[in-house]
Amino acid sequence: MKVFRYIISAIAIMSVAASCAISYKFNGASIDYSKVKTITIETFTNRAAYQWAPMAPMFNESLSNIYSRQTKLKQVKNNGDLVLAGEITGYDQTNKSISSDGFSTMIQLKMTVKVRYTNNTEHKDDFDRQFSASREYDSSQQLSSVQEELVQQMIDEIIDQIFNATVAKWSD
Repeated sequence: MKVFRYIISAIAIMSVAASCAISYKFNGASIDYSKVKTITIETFTNRAAYQWAPMAPMFNESLSNIYSRQTKLKQVKNNGDLVLAGEITGYDQTNKSISSDGFSTMIQLKMTVKVRYTNNTEHKDDFDRQFSASREYDSSQQLSSVQEELVQQMIDEIIDQIFNATVAKWSD
């Protein structure tokens, strides 16, 4: 019976201690919610020379989703405590490796996104920088058959980089 009381007491103490925390650190986020309550995520447009129409909507949805799922920030249209703005600046494919007969065997697909981050509660954290990711695919495949999957993988990687640089306080 005494052991049961000690266990209940320990659980109660841990619950009280956990509820007093100001920072939220689940999934890597480190946000002082006493200062930062809102985020504005502007629409990122595709300004890359090579265009694939679904890319910008896929990127914007994924970017909004990560902040919804992994933080308690309220997303607002304007004047958020945190502001993310930018554009997709690059989407290119290049030959990655060439066979002995001179033909490409692997193609690299690369995506680059320029991000302007403003922290209206702590301007020393503001930045303007690029994030990129790349994937390779076999040249025997058509880009159209692998594009959606590879673009989503690159988007996920870039969004993780952006999230880490903005609210997790990690960099590459």
